Amino acid sequence: MARPEVLDRIKEAETEADEIIAEAESDADERLAEARRRAEEIRAEAEEEADSEADDRLAAAREEIEERREEILESGRADRDELEREARDRVDSAVDYAVERFEEAVNQQAEEAVDAQA
Repeated sequence: MARPEVLDRIKEAETEADEIIAEAESDADERLAEARRRAEEIRAEAEEEADSEADDRLAAAREEIEERREEILESGRADRDELEREARDRVDSAVDYAVERFEEAVNQQAEEAVDAQA
């Protein structure tokens, strides 16, 4: 092979090598861009899932708080009803006691008035 042919073949090989390198670099850039895009998708999905989970937990906590609130209110109503019932029972007893004491006082005054006249 003559020297000019060898030089031509070397130039062709260098050109081919440059093309292969350029293609490899382009491929690498595309892969890197795809990897970054996919990483962003994964991050966005994870963030969305985290937000959704947080919303679900918040809703569950609010529901639990509302249930507990209703339990406390119901317990308070039951306690109030019991106190009202006890108060009504005591009012009747107090009225009976007051009437009894009044009658005793009236009877005692009547007896004293009778004794004073006698």
